[in-house]
Amino acid sequence: MSPFPARSSRQKILWLSVVTLLYIVSIIRFDFLQGPPMWDEIHFWETSLLFSDRLIPSAADFEQYHELSTPLPFMIFGALEYFFHQGLFAGRLLSLTLFMAIAFIIGWPTEEKKGRSIRCLIGLCLCTSYLSLNGRLYTEMITCTFVLLGVASYIKNRHLLSAIAFIAAIACRQYMVVFPAAIALCEFITAFQSPTQPPNSSSQPLSGWNLHQRWILPAIATATLFGWIIFFGGLAPAAALSDKSIPVVQQALWQIQPGGAIHGLASVGGYIVIPELLLFSLLVSFKKLLIPRRKIAIIAAILLAYMIAFPPAFNGLGRLIAITLKLPHPLLGLALFYALALLACIRFSQPSLMAFVVLFNTIIMTKAYPWDKYVLPVAVFFWYLRAYGLEDRFTISFNKQPIAKIRSVE
Repeated sequence: MSPFPARSSRQKILWLSVVTLLYIVSIIRFDFLQGPPMWDEIHFWETSLLFSDRLIPSAADFEQYHELSTPLPFMIFGALEYFFHQGLFAGRLLSLTLFMAIAFIIGWPTEEKKGRSIRCLIGLCLCTSYLSLNGRLYTEMITCTFVLLGVASYIKNRHLLSAIAFIAAIACRQYMVVFPAAIALCEFITAFQSPTQPPNSSSQPLSGWNLHQRWILPAIATATLFGWIIFFGGLAPAAALSDKSIPVVQQALWQIQPGGAIHGLASVGGYIVIPELLLFSLLVSFKKLLIPRRKIAIIAAILLAYMIAFPPAFNGLGRLIAITLKLPHPLLGLALFYALALLACIRFSQPSLMAFVVLFNTIIMTKAYPWDKYVLPVAVFFWYLRAYGLEDRFTISFNKQPIAKIRSVE
């Protein structure tokens, strides 16, 4: 129960206070967006300058492109430099602006959110990358904005707009393929197991294109990843993959690091499940997940066997690995990762849209360098659904009963 009624102006005052504080802290912390480039900003800015000479990039620009991720954010940063000639400041300001926009979309109190908005915003802020990467010339805020537009449009039944947003998200980072892929799978199951089931109780039965566009359009968005693979001749440009400092797991198309799945699950457990339990009275609901003790025991055993066979690497970046390295014994670090991963498995053990997102993200993390920040788009996706109370409405039942109960937000 929220301490303030959903319609109360006090909630909006609280939102304004929280976001204003975040804005002020970000501005001061990052030297009013005027400081010298730090960390990845150094080579991100060099890459952005490749696209600053013209609005439409040339083939020569892409020949010099050497980042591991897809290029849309750098094209946007380059366009800002083309128009305004403000250096790093313009890109950092865009990042901070999008940070505020995400906070507004998820956290602004409305009738539909029923008092959940502020808690969801706090939950998102507990994903530390959301706070640490805003106001920087990083790609995360642009990427997360497109992911948020994609899921928001999908919830409102704007499926073409949703597909376009997810295409743009994949053009920012290849990993964003998990979101349209999860939606396409859910809608595909719905269309072919319950072809006349309406998306909500007040809708007329769907058929034909109105039904099948719900999975065809996100499937098309998903397929654009293969377009980038063809364009690059691999998962990333050859110039980027030739760098000897690139992790081995990212150098070859079929090279994987199975232990990365444990890191991905642990990040979901630490940055999404635990904040949800702390912010919402979900203890009773979580206990319900534990009722089928046999299922939980099977999940725990399979996860333990997998982790023994493919332990996570502790040579990546992020708070989880930093905490693990400070523990007195490596086994304690493995126990921490196991507990967090198991928490994520239990929380998302029921087939649903969010469960498919977690599943696909876990798979894709076997191709990623271990880094906590990769969970940020998943957190944005989750907290948007949670703000509207929609996450549980996507639960899928593999029987003859209605499969997906989806309520659009108008």
